Amino acid sequence: MPLKPAHLVLALIVIAIWGFNFVVIKVGVAEVPPLMLTALRFLFAALPAVFFVRRPKSRWPWVAAYGLSLGVIKFGMLFTAMKIGLSASLASLVLQMQAFFTLAFAAAALAERPSPVSLAGAATALAGLAVIASGRWNGPDALPLLMCLGAAAFWGISNVIAKASGETDMLAFTVWACLVPPLPLIGLSLWLEPQDAIRTALLHPTWLSAAAVAYLAWPVTIFGFAVWNFLIHRYSAARIAPFSLLVPVFGIASGVLVLGEPFDRVEIAGSVLIFIGLSIHVLGPRLNRKAEPA
Repeated sequence: MPLKPAHLVLALIVIAIWGFNFVVIKVGVAEVPPLMLTALRFLFAALPAVFFVRRPKSRWPWVAAYGLSLGVIKFGMLFTAMKIGLSASLASLVLQMQAFFTLAFAAAALAERPSPVSLAGAATALAGLAVIASGRWNGPDALPLLMCLGAAAFWGISNVIAKASGETDMLAFTVWACLVPPLPLIGLSLWLEPQDAIRTALLHPTWLSAAAVAYLAWPVTIFGFAVWNFLIHRYSAARIAPFSLLVPVFGIASGVLVLGEPFDRVEIAGSVLIFIGLSIHVLGPRLNRKAEPA
């Protein structure tokens, strides 16, 4: 089913917000230990929203599974990877492997079979992703890179959980799932992260740390994932996931404008391939339908 224009615009807005998100994370983990920053993100995303949003219709195991896979594991690994050395630009790129994890998990768990057009678009976009990676590969340590790949896998799992839950009110599903991560993350933070850094971050917050928490909690988490899950439910996980391939385009642009990272012809070439691949994926079914004889 081709995406409606309004839904296409919504998807692109979310992707732009998520692209800039990596710059905010990089700034945030310099101010707050990563697991505690992740906990604060979900705490402020959940409160006070849960008092104004009705409970989701999904059974609680689905809500808990989504909150654990997305909030605790995916974001816990991502924030930690960026704290220990992964750049914002490379993180925005590597995390988009979730599109292919989602395609695989959706095929295995939901019997969703991507069309040949979608596969062709994904292959083209993957080529663009590879071009960008080749231009920005600076030999990061294996651990942060593997943690980011693990985060991508658990984003794919959370996409499939959202689809399998059968929830129709994705705002309610997202808000109430945000109640799950804070306590496990606070426990992990107190166990693994420096106590002095935690006390300083909580007792003497800077305007940068406060702004980072606010941005990560509301535009990125509540708005972004509510719209993302709505689109997955409205169409399919395999149909929506490849949109995330645009995130590194916005992420690299944000790095250039905000962090002063270089942007060369390699990144431009890779970005063009990603746009072509996404265009094939999004517009292919519509063009095929028009080409069919009446």
